Order: sequence, then structure tokens, then C-alpha cells
Amino acid sequence: MFSLNGQIALVTGGSQGIGRATALTLAQCGADVAVMARSMDKCEAVAGEITALGRRALAVKGDLGNADEIKAAVEKVSSELGSVSILVNNAAITRDGLMLRMKRNDWDDVINTNLTGVFLMTQAVLPMMTKARRGRIINLTSVVAQSGNVGQVNYISAKSGIIGFTKAVAREYASRNITVNAIAPGFIETPMTAALNEAARNAMLEQIPLKRPGTDLDVAHAVAFLASDEAGYITGQVINVNGGMYM
Repeated sequence: MFSLNGQIALVTGGSQGIGRATALTLAQCGADVAVMARSMDKCEAVAGEITALGRRALAVKGDLGNADEIKAAVEKVSSELGSVSILVNNAAITRDGLMLRMKRNDWDDVINTNLTGVFLMTQAVLPMMTKARRGRIINLTSVVAQSGNVGQVNYISAKSGIIGFTKAVAREYASRNITVNAIAPGFIETPMTAALNEAARNAMLEQIPLKRPGTDLDVAHAVAFLASDEAGYITGQVINVNGGMYM
């Protein structure tokens, strides 16, 4: 395990799936962790798991489509745990549909949550990281941002935007010892992918050279590495965690 002793992490979408696994992994590495999501019940459950590991934890409510809630959540974390040194922008939604049938609201909701939310979260924590002259920002994108996929023009536009966002912020804040990287998961077993029918699942597995779906821990371990001192010379990169699905 990498040592994250003394670090304060904030994980969005931390109540389930990749976010929960990431929050717990960061805690196991020694970080105190704030878990942010729209559901406080699930957030508090994960915070309880973190506390059981001997780390400080905080559950905060926040909708990434709401700028005021983001500001309030970050202020609460800073006040109760301390300055955020690790930000994991994980939260995302889907509103899939074919291009010509996609409703404007489905486009706006996904862009606002998945891309604008990342911008607002990052903007909220950067002053703390800049003052400390140390920070780790890890943004979750997706394999489909690089490969494309039918029926996900809104989701893919947002996730592709995250890649460009990552590179731009990495260049802008490298001189402050703040690294900014993205992780692009492939087919990962999460509540979001559990909705796939058997035919869709089998078709997906056929595209993966390792012939298995990934787990939330596969992604969480990559996050922990990028958050660590050992990854201090890595910035502006997209780390693919996809079993070879896209090369």
C-alpha cells in the first residue's frame, strides 16, 4: 500500500461502486476521507466504514449540478477535516439515447454533472492546494471517451472534455506541485453496469483481451497510486484501466 498519512481526500460519488472502493482504499493508505454524494444515507454508511479503519471520515451532501452545494460541501470538509490535498472527481450520471432522439435536458444534465461539476469541484479546492504547494487531482473519465459508443453522445462529450480539462489544469498548476491526471476505466463491475443484459455483457467481454470485467478495486488502486508521492512526476496523463479493451 502507498502511504497517504496526513493527507485529506475528497471523493465525489463516494457512496457506492468505484467511489466507495476508492474512499476505502485511500483510508487504508492512511488518508482521512470526505465522501460526497447526493444520498446522505449511503455516504454516512461509507464514512462509518472509514472510521472503522481508524481514519477520520466525513459524509457531505452535494449535487454536482448545483454550484452552491459544491461550495458548501468543500467548505464543510475544510472546516471539519482540514485542507483538501487529494480530490477524486468520480461522480457521474448517464442519460443515454440516440443522437437524434436525445432531449436537450438529457444533454444538459450530463454535461452539467459530469463536466461542469468537475470544473467547479476543482476550482473549489485549488486555492487550498496552491497555498500548501501540494495537491493531487484525479479525474475519472471512461474508455468510451477514447473509443466512442452508440447512444452516449452526451456522456462521451463530457468524459472527453475531462481529458482535455485534465491536461489544461495539469499545465497550469504544475509549477505549484499540483498533479492532475485522469483514469479511464473500461468495463467495471458497478451498479451502473449491472443493468446490462446478458447479451450486452457478453458482447462487452468479447472486446476485452483479459476476458473479464474489471473490479472497483482495480480502479481504486490506480487512484491510490496517482495520489501518492511515488506518482509525483506523473501529470497530465490518462491511465487506462480496461483490461486491454482499448489500446
